[in-house]
Amino acid sequence: MKWLDRVSWFNLVLVALLLGLAPFSPEPHLWEKLKMLAAGSLVRPLDWFDLALHGAPFLVLALKGVRHVRKTGA
Repeated sequence: MKWLDRVSWFNLVLVALLLGLAPFSPEPHLWEKLKMLAAGSLVRPLDWFDLALHGAPFLVLALKGVRHVRKTGA
């Protein structure tokens, strides 16, 4: 997971905000898919793909945060 250390925080946050929250209007895609998941209506494969695509940057950001905390002990 050394590749995760090489990715800058700025770039990762930027990708998470742009891809994770796109399209910005009428509501972010990730938010829409999370609401569908909570309602139990996330059934089509395309919806699952959208959830994975728009959620992946936030997952990578969380992994980098956990790795940073474990590495620095902060």
